[in-house]
Amino acid sequence: MPVPWESEIVERLKQRFGSGIAEAATYLGQNYLVVEPSVAFSVLQLLRDGEQYDYCVDVTAAHYPEREKQFDVIWILYSFARNERVRVKARIADGEKAPSAVELWPTANWLERECYDMFGIQFDGHPDLRRILLPDGWKGHPLRKEYGIVQQDQEWVQINLGIESGQ
Repeated sequence: MPVPWESEIVERLKQRFGSGIAEAATYLGQNYLVVEPSVAFSVLQLLRDGEQYDYCVDVTAAHYPEREKQFDVIWILYSFARNERVRVKARIADGEKAPSAVELWPTANWLERECYDMFGIQFDGHPDLRRILLPDGWKGHPLRKEYGIVQQDQEWVQINLGIESGQ
């Protein structure tokens, strides 16, 4: 079970963003914040500029189709100065956009494109949001729970490869 994450960083964030910080906890030794999407960019910026989380390790997501806000968009940040990681999560509904972090960390460009490709999550302010792993005409997003484990876009395979799917 998660336990509350109590630190000076959390206190500073709560003072600045109030209820925009929905949760601050530690689970299995990993610190994380759950933030409102409306303040996510500002929280990320403050962590980078004020708290020395200077490296964006990953941008990913988790899909919970039974929830109203089906997706957790997750930014994993690392501080070289502190030798610490923190995860920042924002819960969004299907079709709702998450803020792009490309302005803060240029490498977020490819990470957000992968998240878009695999989950269908759009990032507001991304300079070139398009598929990065799958072909442009591919239908669906393979890391969504409703996407079958052996499913592939049979139409795309037939049109582009000229073969029947091996699945």
